[in-house]
Amino acid sequence: MILRRLYHEHLAQASYLLGCAATKEAVVIDPHRDTNQYLDTAAREGLHIVAVTETHIHADFVSGASELASRTGSKLYLSHEGPEAWGYTYSKEVGALPLHSGDHFLIGNIRLDVLSTPGHTPEHVSFLVTDTAGANEPMGICTGDFLFVGDVGRPDLLEKAVGMKGTQEEAARSLLHSLQRLRNFPDYLQIWPGHGAGSACGKALGAVPQSTLGYEKRFNWAFSISEEDRFVREILAGQPEPPPYFAEMKRVNRHGPPLLHSLAQPQRLSADQMDRHLTAGAIVVDLRPADLYATGHVPGTINIPIQESFLTWSGWLLPYDRPLLLIGEEQDVAEAVRQMRLIGLDAIAGFWTPESITAWETSGHPLACIEQIDVEHLRELLQQGTTMLIDVRGPDEHAAGFIPTSRNIPLGSLMQYMDDIPTDRAVVIHCQGGTRSAIATSLLDAQGRTNIFNLSGGFQAWQMADALVESSQQSIVI
Repeated sequence: MILRRLYHEHLAQASYLLGCAATKEAVVIDPHRDTNQYLDTAAREGLHIVAVTETHIHADFVSGASELASRTGSKLYLSHEGPEAWGYTYSKEVGALPLHSGDHFLIGNIRLDVLSTPGHTPEHVSFLVTDTAGANEPMGICTGDFLFVGDVGRPDLLEKAVGMKGTQEEAARSLLHSLQRLRNFPDYLQIWPGHGAGSACGKALGAVPQSTLGYEKRFNWAFSISEEDRFVREILAGQPEPPPYFAEMKRVNRHGPPLLHSLAQPQRLSADQMDRHLTAGAIVVDLRPADLYATGHVPGTINIPIQESFLTWSGWLLPYDRPLLLIGEEQDVAEAVRQMRLIGLDAIAGFWTPESITAWETSGHPLACIEQIDVEHLRELLQQGTTMLIDVRGPDEHAAGFIPTSRNIPLGSLMQYMDDIPTDRAVVIHCQGGTRSAIATSLLDAQGRTNIFNLSGGFQAWQMADALVESSQQSIVI
């Protein structure tokens, strides 16, 4: 058997390609929408993808199951577990084969047995994998978002992300029962999870790519609790706030995402079209580095640099019901479009290159700037008592240490609190190192706010300045 784990760092998500060495047939489990990597991997291994499936209706990315099945002519298998009200609605339309607990299918000599594992979602299934060429028992299980290394899938998303009130406790109890059923399998069973550290589908995922059931029984906190009410309390406590785009992903993946070839490619626009789009209410995202944006940008645009956190903040901050346009070098625009489509941000109407910013200014339009201040300047403003300081880090970060008088409004929630941010005095934004605060200041600037400052270096710079002061005072005492 050929096993390849394909991991997307920005999504913290794992897909699996399983191939039969004898027949050269392969199945892909839990693909995302950027399907080229699965085709490329299969080609390198001399495999032909004949089946595509997934463990559940995903909430954190657009499924690539129907996309990959369409591109390869493969059979598509989708779960029919759980109540029909929350199952797939497009299965019949695309000719998907239904999966129920106890079913199995063969890919050459590889047998996949379907095991119902509800809890994270009602329809969730896992796949027991047996290489029948040399064994008659499974060697591993693809657990999707049911069981992770060191954690289990969160059961609260239907309630928190989709708005189905009263579902999280029932889901938590189902999750415990799924764990208890898994105890019956041998300890050597390998665990191949659908996510790693950094995913919002759990609260304490490990960074190790795989584990064994025996190891998880010993060290995964979820296996240490058998009392139902206690498990419910523990699993629901401290779950991170789900990004708002999770609700859209649930809807898209339940009803079937559009195939990529049906989407129009964003076209390059002329500079004289920018004002018209901004006036019409389009969201214009400047992909350039934060320092370039700060020194001169088109008013009304927001800055989400095309870097490691681009996908995360696009999902938190960009709407699905308004046209989206981009500013950036063509290769950066192409990368941004690729990432945005992973989470269904498909309404990308066009783009401009940075030269359009120069043309905007040359034509008589003023550019806007974001003023950067250092810790010393911030201390002066705070001493005057007329400045609002906003910490856009997460609540846990703020609780671990903060600048006195700061108000914690996480970046993902900033737009919801816009009315609470004063317009009659200076506002300073900070995060841990400066990345999130740069995005935050651009959001305020795009709303026409003035007297907005970004703390250069963020809380790290504040801590370093405090440490230098303390060290200097100790030296004087000595």
